[in-house]
Amino acid sequence: SPQHPGPPDGGWGWMIVAGCFLVTICTRAVTRCISIFFVEFQAYFGQDYARTAWIHSIVDCATMLCAPLGSLISNHVSCQVGIMLGGLLASAGLILSSFATSLEHLYLSLGVLTGLGFALCYSPAIAMVGKYFNKRKALAYGIAMSGSGIGTFILAPVVQLLIEQFSWRGALLILGGFVLNLCVCGALMRPIAFKEDRKTAPEFLEQDYVHEAQKQDLKRMSICSPLIKVWSHECLCYCSWKEYDFLLMPGFMVLAVSVLFMAYGCSPLFVYLVPYALSVGVTHHQAAFLMSILGVIDIIGNITFGWLTDRRCLKKHRHFCYLFAVGMDGLCCLFLPVLQNFPLLVPFSFTFGYFDGAYVTLIPVVTADVVGTSSLSSALGVVYFLHAIPYLVSPPVAGWLVDTTGSYTASFLLCGFSMMFSSTLLCFAKLAKKIKRTHLQSITNDMGMKQHIWKNGAIAYSVTADLDQKDAEFLATDTNSYSNR
Repeated sequence: SPQHPGPPDGGWGWMIVAGCFLVTICTRAVTRCISIFFVEFQAYFGQDYARTAWIHSIVDCATMLCAPLGSLISNHVSCQVGIMLGGLLASAGLILSSFATSLEHLYLSLGVLTGLGFALCYSPAIAMVGKYFNKRKALAYGIAMSGSGIGTFILAPVVQLLIEQFSWRGALLILGGFVLNLCVCGALMRPIAFKEDRKTAPEFLEQDYVHEAQKQDLKRMSICSPLIKVWSHECLCYCSWKEYDFLLMPGFMVLAVSVLFMAYGCSPLFVYLVPYALSVGVTHHQAAFLMSILGVIDIIGNITFGWLTDRRCLKKHRHFCYLFAVGMDGLCCLFLPVLQNFPLLVPFSFTFGYFDGAYVTLIPVVTADVVGTSSLSSALGVVYFLHAIPYLVSPPVAGWLVDTTGSYTASFLLCGFSMMFSSTLLCFAKLAKKIKRTHLQSITNDMGMKQHIWKNGAIAYSVTADLDQKDAEFLATDTNSYSNR
Protein backbone atom coordinates (compact mmCIF):
# COMPACT_ATOMS: atom_id res chain seq x y z
CA SER A 1 0.00 0.00 0.00
CA PRO A 2 1.21 3.56 -0.67
CA GLN A 3 2.79 5.44 2.21
CA HIS A 4 1.11 8.60 3.52
CA PRO A 5 2.57 11.36 5.69
CA GLY A 6 -0.46 11.16 8.00
CA PRO A 7 -4.16 10.20 8.22
CA PRO A 8 -5.99 11.60 5.15
CA ASP A 9 -9.12 12.58 7.15
CA GLY A 10 -11.35 11.85 4.17
CA GLY A 11 -11.21 10.32 0.72
CA TRP A 12 -11.33 6.52 0.98
CA GLY A 13 -11.60 7.00 4.73
CA TRP A 14 -15.35 7.58 4.35
CA MET A 15 -15.65 4.18 2.65
CA ILE A 16 -13.83 2.74 5.67
CA VAL A 17 -16.44 4.43 7.89
CA ALA A 18 -19.23 2.93 5.76
CA GLY A 19 -17.62 -0.51 6.00
CA CYS A 20 -17.25 -0.22 9.79
CA PHE A 21 -20.87 0.95 10.00
CA LEU A 22 -21.99 -2.25 8.25
CA VAL A 23 -19.68 -4.32 10.46
CA THR A 24 -21.32 -2.94 13.62
CA ILE A 25 -24.76 -3.74 12.16
CA CYS A 26 -23.76 -7.32 11.30
CA THR A 27 -22.04 -7.92 14.67
CA ARG A 28 -23.40 -5.85 17.56
CA ALA A 29 -26.94 -5.35 16.20
CA VAL A 30 -27.31 -9.03 15.30
CA THR A 31 -26.04 -9.96 18.79
CA ARG A 32 -28.71 -7.78 20.41
CA CYS A 33 -31.38 -9.33 18.19
CA ILE A 34 -30.50 -12.81 19.44
CA SER A 35 -32.56 -11.99 22.54
CA ILE A 36 -35.66 -12.04 20.32
CA PHE A 37 -35.15 -15.78 19.87
CA PHE A 38 -35.23 -16.42 23.65
CA VAL A 39 -38.94 -17.17 23.89
CA GLU A 40 -38.74 -19.46 20.85
CA PHE A 41 -35.75 -21.34 22.29
CA GLN A 42 -37.46 -21.72 25.66
CA ALA A 43 -40.65 -23.06 24.11
CA TYR A 44 -38.89 -25.47 21.73
CA PHE A 45 -36.26 -26.89 24.12
CA GLY A 46 -38.33 -26.60 27.31
CA GLN A 47 -35.56 -24.86 29.31
CA ASP A 48 -35.71 -22.06 31.87
CA TYR A 49 -34.61 -18.45 31.31
CA ALA A 50 -31.28 -18.86 33.12
CA ARG A 51 -29.99 -21.63 30.82
CA THR A 52 -31.32 -19.93 27.70
CA ALA A 53 -29.76 -16.59 28.67
CA TRP A 54 -26.28 -18.13 28.51
CA ILE A 55 -26.50 -18.08 24.68
CA HIS A 56 -26.41 -14.26 24.62
CA SER A 57 -23.69 -14.15 27.29
CA ILE A 58 -21.48 -16.60 25.37
CA VAL A 59 -21.83 -14.63 22.12
CA ASP A 60 -20.86 -11.37 23.84
CA CYS A 61 -18.05 -13.03 25.79
CA ALA A 62 -16.59 -14.81 22.75
CA THR A 63 -16.73 -11.60 20.68
CA MET A 64 -14.74 -9.66 23.26
CA LEU A 65 -12.55 -12.53 24.49
CA CYS A 66 -11.23 -13.26 20.98
CA ALA A 67 -10.80 -9.59 20.00
CA PRO A 68 -6.98 -9.80 20.37
CA LEU A 69 -7.02 -12.68 17.87
CA GLY A 70 -8.77 -10.40 15.40
CA SER A 71 -6.10 -7.74 15.93
CA LEU A 72 -3.34 -10.34 15.53
CA ILE A 73 -4.66 -11.58 12.18
CA SER A 74 -5.25 -8.00 11.03
CA ASN A 75 -1.68 -6.96 11.93
CA HIS A 76 0.19 -9.96 10.54
CA VAL A 77 -1.92 -11.07 7.58
CA SER A 78 -4.41 -8.42 6.48
CA CYS A 79 -7.39 -6.54 7.86
CA GLN A 80 -9.31 -7.57 4.74
CA VAL A 81 -8.51 -11.26 5.18
CA GLY A 82 -9.37 -11.17 8.90
CA ILE A 83 -12.80 -9.58 8.39
CA MET A 84 -13.68 -11.87 5.47
CA LEU A 85 -12.67 -14.93 7.52
CA GLY A 86 -14.75 -13.65 10.43
CA GLY A 87 -17.76 -13.18 8.16
CA LEU A 88 -17.51 -16.77 6.95
CA LEU A 89 -17.22 -18.13 10.52
CA ALA A 90 -20.12 -16.03 11.82
CA SER A 91 -22.34 -17.03 8.90
CA ALA A 92 -21.44 -20.70 9.38
CA GLY A 93 -22.32 -20.45 13.08
CA LEU A 94 -25.77 -18.99 12.37
CA ILE A 95 -26.49 -21.51 9.62
CA LEU A 96 -25.43 -24.45 11.83
CA SER A 97 -27.61 -23.03 14.62
CA SER A 98 -30.67 -23.38 12.39
CA PHE A 99 -30.18 -27.17 12.64
CA ALA A 100 -29.76 -27.16 16.45
CA THR A 101 -31.25 -30.05 18.43
CA SER A 102 -30.26 -28.84 21.94
CA LEU A 103 -29.17 -25.78 23.85
CA GLU A 104 -25.65 -27.18 24.04
CA HIS A 105 -25.60 -27.18 20.23
CA LEU A 106 -26.55 -23.48 20.30
CA TYR A 107 -23.87 -22.74 22.90
CA LEU A 108 -21.22 -23.99 20.46
CA SER A 109 -22.61 -22.83 17.11
CA LEU A 110 -24.45 -19.60 17.94
CA GLY A 111 -22.33 -18.76 20.98
CA VAL A 112 -18.73 -19.78 20.32
CA LEU A 113 -18.48 -20.01 16.50
CA THR A 114 -20.54 -16.92 15.69
CA GLY A 115 -18.90 -14.98 18.53
CA LEU A 116 -15.45 -15.91 17.20
CA GLY A 117 -16.43 -14.70 13.72
CA PHE A 118 -17.69 -11.40 15.13
CA ALA A 119 -14.41 -10.99 17.07
CA LEU A 120 -12.32 -11.30 13.89
CA CYS A 121 -14.35 -8.47 12.33
CA TYR A 122 -15.15 -6.01 15.11
CA SER A 123 -11.90 -4.60 16.51
CA PRO A 124 -9.93 -4.57 13.18
CA ALA A 125 -12.73 -2.62 11.46
CA ILE A 126 -12.85 -0.08 14.29
CA ALA A 127 -9.05 0.26 14.28
CA MET A 128 -9.07 1.01 10.53
CA VAL A 129 -11.24 4.09 11.12
CA GLY A 130 -8.63 5.41 13.56
CA LYS A 131 -5.89 4.99 10.95
CA TYR A 132 -7.73 7.06 8.34
CA PHE A 133 -8.88 9.93 10.59
CA ASN A 134 -7.26 12.35 13.01
CA LYS A 135 -8.96 15.76 13.04
CA ARG A 136 -12.45 14.30 12.57
CA LYS A 137 -11.77 11.03 14.37
CA ALA A 138 -14.60 11.28 16.94
CA LEU A 139 -17.18 12.16 14.25
CA ALA A 140 -16.01 9.26 12.07
CA TYR A 141 -16.29 6.88 15.03
CA GLY A 142 -19.71 8.28 15.90
CA ILE A 143 -21.03 7.49 12.42
CA ALA A 144 -19.37 4.07 12.31
CA MET A 145 -20.52 2.98 15.78
CA SER A 146 -24.10 4.19 15.21
CA GLY A 147 -24.60 1.03 13.16
CA SER A 148 -25.30 -0.80 16.41
CA GLY A 149 -28.31 1.37 17.31
CA ILE A 150 -29.61 1.77 13.77
CA GLY A 151 -29.20 -1.95 13.09
CA THR A 152 -31.05 -2.86 16.29
CA PHE A 153 -33.88 -0.45 15.47
CA ILE A 154 -34.32 -1.93 11.96
CA LEU A 155 -33.42 -5.59 12.53
CA ALA A 156 -35.54 -6.17 15.65
CA PRO A 157 -38.95 -6.00 13.92
CA VAL A 158 -37.54 -7.69 10.80
CA VAL A 159 -36.25 -10.64 12.84
CA GLN A 160 -39.60 -10.92 14.64
CA LEU A 161 -41.36 -10.99 11.25
CA LEU A 162 -38.96 -13.65 9.97
CA ILE A 163 -39.65 -15.84 13.02
CA GLU A 164 -43.40 -15.53 12.45
CA GLN A 165 -43.09 -16.38 8.75
CA PHE A 166 -40.32 -19.00 8.70
CA SER A 167 -39.94 -20.14 12.36
CA TRP A 168 -36.76 -19.59 14.36
CA ARG A 169 -34.81 -22.03 12.19
CA GLY A 170 -35.63 -20.16 8.99
CA ALA A 171 -34.88 -16.81 10.64
CA LEU A 172 -31.42 -17.99 11.76
CA LEU A 173 -30.74 -19.32 8.25
CA ILE A 174 -31.61 -15.95 6.68
CA LEU A 175 -29.51 -14.11 9.29
CA GLY A 176 -26.62 -16.38 8.33
CA GLY A 177 -26.90 -15.19 4.74
CA PHE A 178 -27.20 -11.55 5.88
CA VAL A 179 -24.04 -11.79 7.99
CA LEU A 180 -22.10 -12.83 4.86
CA ASN A 181 -22.14 -9.11 4.03
CA LEU A 182 -19.17 -8.93 6.42
CA CYS A 183 -17.08 -10.29 3.54
CA VAL A 184 -18.10 -7.26 1.47
CA CYS A 185 -17.16 -4.98 4.36
CA GLY A 186 -13.77 -6.67 4.56
CA ALA A 187 -13.12 -5.97 0.89
CA LEU A 188 -13.57 -2.23 1.56
CA MET A 189 -10.82 -2.12 4.21
CA ARG A 190 -7.96 -0.92 2.03
CA PRO A 191 -4.76 -0.89 4.13
CA ILE A 192 -2.88 2.36 4.68
CA ALA A 193 0.76 2.87 5.69
CA PHE A 194 2.50 5.91 7.14
CA LYS A 195 6.10 6.83 6.49
CA GLU A 196 7.05 6.85 10.16
CA ASP A 197 5.58 3.36 10.73
CA ARG A 198 8.19 1.59 8.66
CA LYS A 199 11.87 1.23 9.32
CA THR A 200 14.45 -0.03 6.91
CA ALA A 201 16.46 -3.09 7.86
CA PRO A 202 19.70 -1.16 8.50
CA GLU A 203 17.88 1.24 10.85
CA PHE A 204 16.26 -1.66 12.66
CA LEU A 205 19.59 -3.41 13.12
CA GLU A 206 20.91 -0.33 14.91
CA GLN A 207 18.50 -0.86 17.81
CA ASP A 208 20.22 -1.64 21.10
CA TYR A 209 17.71 -4.30 22.16
CA VAL A 210 18.61 -6.62 19.25
CA HIS A 211 21.36 -9.03 20.24
CA GLU A 212 24.53 -8.99 18.11
CA ALA A 213 24.06 -12.61 17.06
CA GLN A 214 20.49 -11.82 15.97
CA LYS A 215 21.81 -8.90 13.94
CA GLN A 216 24.23 -11.17 12.11
CA ASP A 217 21.48 -13.73 11.49
CA LEU A 218 19.15 -11.07 10.15
CA LYS A 219 21.85 -9.66 7.87
CA ARG A 220 22.70 -13.14 6.60
CA MET A 221 19.05 -13.98 5.97
CA SER A 222 18.39 -10.64 4.27
CA ILE A 223 21.14 -11.44 1.76
CA CYS A 224 19.74 -14.91 1.10
CA SER A 225 16.06 -14.09 0.75
CA PRO A 226 14.03 -10.84 0.81
CA LEU A 227 11.02 -12.83 2.02
CA ILE A 228 12.92 -14.23 5.01
CA LYS A 229 14.20 -10.73 5.71
CA VAL A 230 10.69 -9.28 5.81
CA TRP A 231 9.29 -12.00 8.09
CA SER A 232 12.34 -11.93 10.36
CA HIS A 233 12.17 -8.17 10.66
CA GLU A 234 8.45 -7.55 10.81
CA CYS A 235 7.20 -10.59 12.73
CA LEU A 236 9.99 -11.93 14.90
CA CYS A 237 11.56 -8.69 16.08
CA TYR A 238 9.24 -5.74 15.65
CA CYS A 239 6.15 -7.52 16.95
CA SER A 240 8.00 -9.09 19.86
CA TRP A 241 9.37 -5.80 21.12
CA LYS A 242 6.97 -3.12 20.00
CA GLU A 243 3.47 -4.42 19.27
CA TYR A 244 2.31 -4.81 22.87
CA ASP A 245 4.67 -2.49 24.72
CA PHE A 246 1.67 -0.26 25.52
CA LEU A 247 0.60 -2.86 28.13
CA LEU A 248 3.25 -1.46 30.48
CA MET A 249 2.13 2.15 30.05
CA PRO A 250 0.62 3.50 33.31
CA GLY A 251 -2.06 5.35 31.34
CA PHE A 252 -3.21 2.18 29.61
CA MET A 253 -3.18 0.18 32.86
CA VAL A 254 -5.57 2.68 34.46
CA LEU A 255 -7.77 2.66 31.35
CA ALA A 256 -7.87 -1.16 31.42
CA VAL A 257 -9.01 -1.28 35.05
CA SER A 258 -11.67 1.35 34.44
CA VAL A 259 -12.96 -0.57 31.40
CA LEU A 260 -13.52 -3.67 33.57
CA PHE A 261 -15.80 -1.74 35.96
CA MET A 262 -17.52 0.13 33.13
CA ALA A 263 -18.30 -3.10 31.23
CA TYR A 264 -19.68 -4.71 34.40
CA GLY A 265 -22.00 -1.78 35.02
CA CYS A 266 -23.44 -1.31 31.54
CA SER A 267 -24.37 -4.90 30.60
CA PRO A 268 -27.15 -5.91 33.07
CA LEU A 269 -29.36 -2.91 32.35
CA PHE A 270 -30.06 -4.02 28.77
CA VAL A 271 -31.13 -7.42 30.12
CA TYR A 272 -33.23 -6.30 33.09
CA LEU A 273 -34.76 -2.95 32.10
CA VAL A 274 -37.88 -4.57 30.58
CA PRO A 275 -38.43 -7.02 33.49
CA TYR A 276 -37.99 -4.14 35.95
CA ALA A 277 -40.47 -1.98 34.05
CA LEU A 278 -43.01 -4.83 34.07
CA SER A 279 -42.48 -5.33 37.81
CA VAL A 280 -43.49 -1.73 38.57
CA GLY A 281 -46.73 -1.96 36.54
CA VAL A 282 -45.65 -0.82 33.06
CA THR A 283 -47.41 -2.61 30.21
CA HIS A 284 -45.56 -4.92 27.80
CA HIS A 285 -45.99 -2.44 24.95
CA GLN A 286 -44.62 0.44 27.03
CA ALA A 287 -41.68 -1.69 28.23
CA ALA A 288 -40.77 -2.54 24.63
CA PHE A 289 -41.06 1.15 23.78
CA LEU A 290 -38.45 1.96 26.46
CA MET A 291 -35.96 -0.32 24.68
CA SER A 292 -36.80 1.31 21.35
CA ILE A 293 -36.04 4.70 22.88
CA LEU A 294 -32.67 3.39 24.11
CA GLY A 295 -31.79 2.18 20.60
CA VAL A 296 -32.78 5.38 18.80
CA ILE A 297 -31.21 7.79 21.32
CA ASP A 298 -28.07 5.62 21.30
CA ILE A 299 -27.68 6.55 17.61
CA ILE A 300 -28.06 10.26 18.38
CA GLY A 301 -25.47 9.96 21.15
CA ASN A 302 -23.04 8.22 18.80
CA ILE A 303 -23.12 10.93 16.16
CA THR A 304 -23.73 14.17 18.09
CA PHE A 305 -21.24 13.47 20.88
CA GLY A 306 -18.65 12.45 18.30
CA TRP A 307 -19.23 15.71 16.42
CA LEU A 308 -19.13 17.80 19.60
CA THR A 309 -15.85 16.32 20.84
CA ASP A 310 -14.23 17.07 17.47
CA ARG A 311 -14.83 20.79 18.02
CA ARG A 312 -11.75 22.81 18.89
CA CYS A 313 -13.02 23.73 22.36
CA LEU A 314 -13.56 20.09 23.40
CA LYS A 315 -10.99 18.20 21.33
CA LYS A 316 -8.27 18.53 23.98
CA HIS A 317 -10.69 17.36 26.67
CA ARG A 318 -12.08 14.19 25.03
CA HIS A 319 -10.74 12.12 27.94
CA PHE A 320 -12.89 14.10 30.39
CA CYS A 321 -15.88 13.91 28.01
CA TYR A 322 -15.56 10.12 28.04
CA LEU A 323 -15.44 9.83 31.84
CA PHE A 324 -18.31 12.34 32.11
CA ALA A 325 -20.47 10.15 29.83
CA VAL A 326 -19.63 7.00 31.83
CA GLY A 327 -20.33 8.81 35.09
CA MET A 328 -23.71 10.05 33.85
CA ASP A 329 -24.75 6.52 32.90
CA GLY A 330 -23.71 5.35 36.38
CA LEU A 331 -25.77 8.14 37.94
CA CYS A 332 -28.78 7.07 35.88
CA CYS A 333 -28.46 3.51 37.21
CA LEU A 334 -28.32 4.80 40.79
CA PHE A 335 -31.60 6.69 40.34
CA LEU A 336 -33.39 3.90 38.46
CA PRO A 337 -34.79 2.09 41.57
CA VAL A 338 -36.83 5.18 42.54
CA LEU A 339 -38.41 5.50 39.06
CA GLN A 340 -41.61 3.57 39.58
CA ASN A 341 -43.79 4.48 36.58
CA PHE A 342 -43.65 4.91 32.81
CA PRO A 343 -43.50 8.77 32.68
CA LEU A 344 -40.37 8.66 34.89
CA LEU A 345 -38.75 5.78 32.98
CA VAL A 346 -38.98 7.59 29.63
CA PRO A 347 -36.51 10.37 30.62
CA PHE A 348 -34.25 7.65 32.03
CA SER A 349 -34.22 5.84 28.67
CA PHE A 350 -33.39 9.10 26.88
CA THR A 351 -30.56 10.00 29.24
CA PHE A 352 -29.01 6.55 29.59
CA GLY A 353 -29.31 5.86 25.85
CA TYR A 354 -27.65 9.13 24.88
CA PHE A 355 -24.63 8.79 27.16
CA ASP A 356 -24.31 5.08 26.36
CA GLY A 357 -23.88 6.00 22.70
CA ALA A 358 -21.53 8.83 23.71
CA TYR A 359 -18.97 6.81 25.64
CA VAL A 360 -19.09 3.87 23.19
CA THR A 361 -18.05 6.30 20.47
CA LEU A 362 -15.17 7.65 22.57
CA ILE A 363 -13.66 4.30 23.64
CA PRO A 364 -11.51 4.00 20.47
CA VAL A 365 -10.70 7.72 20.55
CA VAL A 366 -9.50 7.63 24.17
CA THR A 367 -7.55 4.43 23.50
CA ALA A 368 -5.83 6.07 20.52
CA ASP A 369 -4.96 9.12 22.64
CA VAL A 370 -3.34 6.85 25.24
CA VAL A 371 -1.37 4.41 23.04
CA GLY A 372 -1.08 6.20 19.68
CA THR A 373 -2.40 5.31 16.23
CA SER A 374 0.31 2.75 15.41
CA SER A 375 -0.70 0.49 18.33
CA LEU A 376 -4.45 1.16 18.08
CA SER A 377 -5.45 -2.18 16.55
CA SER A 378 -3.64 -4.23 19.21
CA ALA A 379 -4.81 -1.93 22.01
CA LEU A 380 -8.45 -2.12 20.92
CA GLY A 381 -8.16 -5.89 20.85
CA VAL A 382 -7.02 -5.82 24.48
CA VAL A 383 -9.69 -3.26 25.50
CA TYR A 384 -12.52 -5.31 23.99
CA PHE A 385 -10.96 -8.47 25.44
CA LEU A 386 -11.36 -6.86 28.87
CA HIS A 387 -15.11 -6.53 28.22
CA ALA A 388 -15.46 -10.32 27.96
CA ILE A 389 -15.52 -11.45 31.61
CA PRO A 390 -17.80 -8.63 32.89
CA TYR A 391 -20.19 -9.26 29.99
CA LEU A 392 -20.25 -12.97 30.87
CA VAL A 393 -20.73 -12.73 34.63
CA SER A 394 -22.63 -9.48 35.26
CA PRO A 395 -26.11 -10.55 34.05
CA PRO A 396 -26.08 -13.80 36.12
CA VAL A 397 -24.77 -11.91 39.17
CA ALA A 398 -27.49 -9.29 38.77
CA GLY A 399 -30.09 -12.05 38.44
CA TRP A 400 -28.78 -13.75 41.58
CA LEU A 401 -29.15 -10.46 43.48
CA VAL A 402 -32.75 -10.15 42.26
CA ASP A 403 -33.53 -13.70 43.38
CA THR A 404 -31.83 -13.16 46.77
CA THR A 405 -33.22 -9.73 47.67
CA GLY A 406 -36.56 -9.93 45.88
CA SER A 407 -36.04 -6.58 44.12
CA TYR A 408 -33.91 -4.95 41.43
CA THR A 409 -32.50 -2.25 43.71
CA ALA A 410 -29.26 -4.02 44.66
CA SER A 411 -28.53 -4.98 41.05
CA PHE A 412 -28.98 -1.45 39.71
CA LEU A 413 -27.07 0.14 42.59
CA LEU A 414 -24.12 -2.21 41.99
CA CYS A 415 -24.16 -1.31 38.28
CA GLY A 416 -24.31 2.40 39.06
CA PHE A 417 -21.49 2.35 41.61
CA SER A 418 -19.37 0.24 39.25
CA MET A 419 -19.66 2.81 36.45
CA MET A 420 -19.17 5.72 38.84
CA PHE A 421 -15.98 4.08 40.14
CA SER A 422 -14.75 3.63 36.56
CA SER A 423 -15.28 7.32 35.85
CA THR A 424 -13.78 8.47 39.17
CA LEU A 425 -10.68 6.30 38.69
CA LEU A 426 -9.96 7.86 35.30
CA CYS A 427 -10.59 11.34 36.69
CA PHE A 428 -8.12 10.93 39.56
CA ALA A 429 -5.53 9.38 37.24
CA LYS A 430 -5.84 12.32 34.83
CA LEU A 431 -5.60 14.87 37.63
CA ALA A 432 -2.58 13.09 39.15
CA LYS A 433 -0.83 13.14 35.77
CA LYS A 434 -1.58 16.84 35.35
CA ILE A 435 -0.20 17.63 38.83
CA LYS A 436 2.90 15.58 38.05
CA ARG A 437 3.48 17.50 34.82
CA THR A 438 3.06 20.82 36.60
CA HIS A 439 5.53 19.75 39.30
CA LEU A 440 8.13 18.64 36.76
CA GLN A 441 7.69 21.84 34.78
CA SER A 442 8.20 23.97 37.90
CA ILE A 443 11.41 22.07 38.71
CA THR A 444 12.65 22.61 35.18
CA ASN A 445 11.84 26.31 35.27
CA ASP A 446 13.54 26.75 38.65
CA MET A 447 16.72 25.19 37.37
CA GLY A 448 16.53 27.22 34.18
CA MET A 449 17.33 24.24 31.96
CA LYS A 450 14.94 23.33 29.18
CA GLN A 451 17.56 21.18 27.43
CA HIS A 452 20.40 18.97 28.62
CA ILE A 453 23.56 18.16 26.74
CA TRP A 454 25.55 15.22 27.93
CA LYS A 455 29.22 15.85 28.64
CA ASN A 456 30.36 13.67 25.76
CA GLY A 457 28.32 15.82 23.40
CA ALA A 458 26.78 12.76 21.75
CA ILE A 459 23.13 13.16 22.79
CA ALA A 460 20.87 16.20 23.10
CA TYR A 461 17.25 16.05 23.99
CA SER A 462 14.34 18.18 25.22
CA VAL A 463 12.46 17.38 28.39
CA THR A 464 8.82 16.51 27.78
CA ALA A 465 6.58 15.69 30.69
CA ASP A 466 4.28 13.74 28.42
CA LEU A 467 6.62 10.74 28.52
CA ASP A 468 5.73 9.19 31.85
CA GLN A 469 8.37 6.48 31.61
CA LYS A 470 11.07 9.17 31.32
CA ASP A 471 10.05 11.19 34.34
CA ALA A 472 12.35 9.50 36.84
CA GLU A 473 15.28 9.50 34.43
CA PHE A 474 14.67 13.15 33.69
CA LEU A 475 14.72 14.18 37.33
CA ALA A 476 17.87 12.19 38.04
CA THR A 477 19.68 13.57 34.99
CA ASP A 478 18.44 17.08 35.64
CA THR A 479 19.69 17.07 39.23
CA ASN A 480 23.08 15.58 38.40
CA SER A 481 23.71 17.93 35.52
CA TYR A 482 22.68 20.93 37.58
CA SER A 483 24.95 19.97 40.51
CA ASN A 484 27.90 19.34 38.16
CA ARG A 485 27.54 22.76 36.73
